Amino acid sequence: MKIRSQALTGIALAAVAALGLTACGGATSSGSASSGASGSGSGDTITVYNAQHQELTQAWVDAFTKQTGIKVNLRNGDDTEMAQQIIQEGKNSPADVFLTENSPAMSAVENAGLFGDPGTDAKNNVPEAYRPSTGKWVGIAARSTVFAYNKDKIKESDLPKSLMDLSKPEWKGRWAASPSGADFQAIVSAMLQLKGESATLDWLKAMKDNSKAYKGNSTAMKAVNAGEVDAAVIYHYYWFGDQAKTGENSNKVGLYYFKNQDPGAFVSVSGGGVLASSKHQTAAQKFLAFITGPDGQKVLQTGSSFEYPVGSGVAANPKLTPLQDLQAPAVDAAKLNSQKVTDLMTQAGLL
Repeated sequence: MKIRSQALTGIALAAVAALGLTACGGATSSGSASSGASGSGSGDTITVYNAQHQELTQAWVDAFTKQTGIKVNLRNGDDTEMAQQIIQEGKNSPADVFLTENSPAMSAVENAGLFGDPGTDAKNNVPEAYRPSTGKWVGIAARSTVFAYNKDKIKESDLPKSLMDLSKPEWKGRWAASPSGADFQAIVSAMLQLKGESATLDWLKAMKDNSKAYKGNSTAMKAVNAGEVDAAVIYHYYWFGDQAKTGENSNKVGLYYFKNQDPGAFVSVSGGGVLASSKHQTAAQKFLAFITGPDGQKVLQTGSSFEYPVGSGVAANPKLTPLQDLQAPAVDAAKLNSQKVTDLMTQAGLL
């Protein structure tokens, strides 16, 4: 996938066996899926392993079921954990579809040879810029890397020109991130592809000395707002989501977009793929076609997730900087290497 400059209410969830994973947007859903015979239409049920935000995916599910009659069971969890769950289950996985927040988890499942065809309609809905070069899955949403800074502590003229500058001595103890999270590791995956292993490892070693670690992007942003740290590397939608509520964790925070094809301008694509082992291929492909189609992408445009639409020409929420203005670097999501990243981060002492 060449990333270029370009960006919710009730069906009852049937009971499925719990995976023991923590949902990114709420508690793990559990229940049992009924089996449709052919996956060809109304009356079928598909199982979606969901590592996207639960509220967003629930909105997609509700609208899809209303339109098609196809029911959806959700199993919610974390990117990396759910990818590993699918890999462990292999051809016996009950999953029909896998959705993620970040694309490295998609690559892990793809590299295990477990994806089938996402379907012609879904592929046609999503521009090449937001699909992996292999065509084994498609983008469903996107988020931009940003430098969230305390406006009382950093002048705009003193902001770093590049994400790579955060390795310099003048940034020691001044910035934060959530190194254990899939969000940040996706950003490092892009750096690895763009700058190479040696430069990435050097940057990570400097990060160990220069940065403060927090658990989660929201926590890091809250620390910036409180003045605990000057700035943090996060994704854009955490700020917009907080602003849409009370703003209490973001009112003192400004967002800086690195642009200029910098690693810090990386746009991370959320992915969707159909498992090759699915017994409901047609219904699963219909689900991907729906969420990448106009109705599904408008949920991103008008909803409260503040993520970018990537399909069917749907524009982003007007509050967001347009995708084409982000000047993101070109990255092939099929080559994002989450295992190598965790190895390097472990070597640097961050994990």
